[in-house]
Amino acid sequence: MKTSAAGDAGQDAGDGWSLVVPLKPLTRAKSRLGAAVDAGLRPRLALAFAEDTVAAALACAAVRDVAVVTDDRTAGAALTALGARIVPDLPGAGLNAALAHGARAVRAVRPGARVAALNADLPALRPAELARVLAVAGQFRRAFLADAAEIGTTFLSAGPGVELEPAFGGASRRRHLSSGAAEIRLPGVDSVRRDVDTGDDLAAALELGVGPRTAARWVRAAG
Repeated sequence: MKTSAAGDAGQDAGDGWSLVVPLKPLTRAKSRLGAAVDAGLRPRLALAFAEDTVAAALACAAVRDVAVVTDDRTAGAALTALGARIVPDLPGAGLNAALAHGARAVRAVRPGARVAALNADLPALRPAELARVLAVAGQFRRAFLADAAEIGTTFLSAGPGVELEPAFGGASRRRHLSSGAAEIRLPGVDSVRRDVDTGDDLAAALELGVGPRTAARWVRAAG
């Protein structure tokens, strides 16, 4: 059974990875899906994406715990029920500030933690594919995985004692390369790269096979 980060100050990197997942308030999440889905469905899909992402991450043997940085109470309650730790977004200064804050919160309790940022919109995420990415990431001080379009980033890691230095948003692949992070070039990890911003992204994720919460929400919407 996975445990929260609380009470783990004596543990080290050998205990597995701590993942930091950022999630903005659901009413503002996935705005680019607006052209493809009903406005009322968008926040419910955003929550389903995050639930399937967190559930798959916690099912990964290489993951010790998941910290979700969010101020959304509905999402916080749902993700806590899955086993995630909720970290309030105290900086309130956007995605990268939230990720850096989440990494600090993890290491305040477990200083030797290996930390990785993971997008909250990976509804097709497979635990085994995430484990393969983490295995490669562990060979580098910092490493990242580009999204399916090879423009953005869905995953960024930092080894023990190494700052995460997140530069997500837009053309973040180039920025993470420029920052010295190693790019993970690994076949067969499509589910870790398939984030969902647009209707086309959602169609691609559905084709890969999304998790049960996203699938149920989509079936209800289609019906």
